[in-house]
Amino acid sequence: MTIQTPPFQKILIANRGEIAVRIIRACKELGIRTVAIFSTSDRNALHVQMADEAVCVGPPETNSSYRNIPNIISAAEVTQSEAIHPGYGFLSENAHFAEICHSAGVVFIGPSPESISLMGDKARAKALMRETGVPVVPGSIGAVASEDEGMEIADEIGFPLIIKASAGGGGRGMRIVHAKDGFSNAFQSAQTEAYQAFGSRDVYIEKYFIGPHHVEIQILSDHDGNVIAMGERDCSVQRRHQKLLEETPSPLLTPSVRSKMSEIAIRAAKACGYVNAGTIEFLVDDKRNFYFIEMNTRIQVEHPITEQAFNYDLVKAQILIAAGRSIEDVPKSIGHTIECRINAEDPWTFTPSPGTITRMIQPGGPGVRIDSWVTTGSVISPHYDSLLSKVIVTGRNRDEAIARMKRALSEYLVEGIKTTIPLHLTILDDPDFIKGKYDTGFIEKVMAKREKRLLLETIQSPVQE
Repeated sequence: MTIQTPPFQKILIANRGEIAVRIIRACKELGIRTVAIFSTSDRNALHVQMADEAVCVGPPETNSSYRNIPNIISAAEVTQSEAIHPGYGFLSENAHFAEICHSAGVVFIGPSPESISLMGDKARAKALMRETGVPVVPGSIGAVASEDEGMEIADEIGFPLIIKASAGGGGRGMRIVHAKDGFSNAFQSAQTEAYQAFGSRDVYIEKYFIGPHHVEIQILSDHDGNVIAMGERDCSVQRRHQKLLEETPSPLLTPSVRSKMSEIAIRAAKACGYVNAGTIEFLVDDKRNFYFIEMNTRIQVEHPITEQAFNYDLVKAQILIAAGRSIEDVPKSIGHTIECRINAEDPWTFTPSPGTITRMIQPGGPGVRIDSWVTTGSVISPHYDSLLSKVIVTGRNRDEAIARMKRALSEYLVEGIKTTIPLHLTILDDPDFIKGKYDTGFIEKVMAKREKRLLLETIQSPVQE
């Protein structure tokens, strides 16, 4: 990207952690000054140290700091920031926040409030996609008004099915129902959790596919109506609906399916008048039939694998599009890229592992990128997401990318807390993963293999007198 003049003089980053660091780096390359916000527990965090200015917006609790809209808008006004980048999570998909930014005369670096509202309501989004000719998972059209209506839909599409919060994501307000006798309790508990998590009891119902792939298409669109698709990311390696490892290209897709999915993703983005970076997510069955499930109206955690595969800076593109610039031509993808999310968690129980990092050595070398916010001495707070860093590797082909990731993770040293590095190494050694034969149920199979292996080792160990 050739930039003659900065698109903005100053941007406030309404986030923390590695994505705040990532945005600051993009701003520096564009010649833009940055403002970090922080809670009292993040006063010494890396994003605060890297920014040109920093403003405390509240105590550690997110509702009082990183989700505190009045305090964040005040910080933007006091620092005379022209724009706000929300990153991912927190307020990134909050249409009300985007609207308030516009009302305050601050550019929201993301889509319009209308697009966020439309696509953030999963039931409305699904209805729009159906009208546009985008293939959707069989199920309810819009939110389900009552339990009785839900039961009628269940009888029509059959079991298993899944109940989802219309305003939700991240597995909250979600229940899988395998038989009719479990429907009533699942429907009510999904509504309750949806209300507690998102302030809305609206849920919708879809057919539940056993063992699908979760594949998403990265799109970029500008104010001139140009929309491009930048390949896919296979996000099927998940636990509890949270992604652990992503790769591009997907080992499942053929060139023709990839092309068709990209065409459909562009159609979906145009249907909702979308502007900026976004992601169209699909479920793909074992016959490579694909179905729209949702659109994420923000930058994704896993965006670096697309950046590495296409040698293209998506965060810079977000900023430039928000400033009214047109999309530049995107080069063709090269090689194979994999990302592993390194979380502060027990690798086998996924229990959070807050504490202080007493020693850290991060990997490097050819084809290795680390997006991180932690160093030796960093304090991992229980108040926030457990993501420490992302290891992204690129190889000439998938085999080289896997070998490179194994090498990088073997170099990665983190002491003082537990991390998911051992789990990732187990995944990369799994024969099914190496063959590209995995789906959204893969982690459960990995765990079952591990438990069986440990049991056999216990049985075969000599008895200690």
